[in-house]
Amino acid sequence: MSRAVLVEAPRPTIAAPAAAEETPAQRPSRRWRRAVSPVVLVVAWEAAARTGLLPAEKLPAPADVVAAGWRLTQEGTLGVHLADSVTRAAIGMLIGGVLALALGAAAGLLRLGDDLVDPPVQMARMLPHLGLVPLLIIWVGIGEELKITLVALGAFFPIYFNTYAGIRDIDERLVEAARTCGLGAAARLRHVILPGALPSIFLGLRLAIGAAWLSLVVGEQVNAQTGIGFLMMEARDFSQTDVVLLGLLIYALLGLASDLGLRIVERRVLTWRRGLRAT
Repeated sequence: MSRAVLVEAPRPTIAAPAAAEETPAQRPSRRWRRAVSPVVLVVAWEAAARTGLLPAEKLPAPADVVAAGWRLTQEGTLGVHLADSVTRAAIGMLIGGVLALALGAAAGLLRLGDDLVDPPVQMARMLPHLGLVPLLIIWVGIGEELKITLVALGAFFPIYFNTYAGIRDIDERLVEAARTCGLGAAARLRHVILPGALPSIFLGLRLAIGAAWLSLVVGEQVNAQTGIGFLMMEARDFSQTDVVLLGLLIYALLGLASDLGLRIVERRVLTWRRGLRAT
């Protein structure tokens, strides 16, 4: 008597749905969608100012702020102040960024660097650098050196700590595998360590941009003769609220433009990285 052999059919596997790729046709619509909330806020602000809900001497309408900017542009003063602010920010970012990258790499790669560099930096980061203004005035005076030093300090710490963390977070097995394959120290640094640390370095740069502009706001309010901060302080003395708001708007736009430019560079440099996309 033959026995029937039951063979269990293989269960069909259900593939996980792939993340929907954003097509080029969808990107413009997404950019427009992101602009909806700022536009709504500006329109609400304008309506509230025009109807008297917001007092003009406290918070002028956006149209008045734009008109003040156009007036200063025609007078030629806004361009001078803007150029000086951008120059100070660029010099301070360059000094603080180069120093932070060098010290962060030394502390992350070398045991001696970690022992000598990281402890004093960890101690210094507990001090609010904007609280050092009185001491910096004694050290470097109240001229351009003070403003550039504040920007450099604001940019230094985010870049240093993210460079240090980016290097230390690299999987040591990757470095050992590269050494086993015959890569020398320079080749390991170029092909393993640098690509692994770049995402953290870019994050530090983005944080440093915000800290640099914040530091510049404070620095340009100390014995400055030019700059957006000086323009705002002068407008405060004459109760020109629209010019004060214009200065804040310019700082915000400069920070946004800097961050956007860095994002573009990051996207092109880190083409191999694919992060989670919002659905």
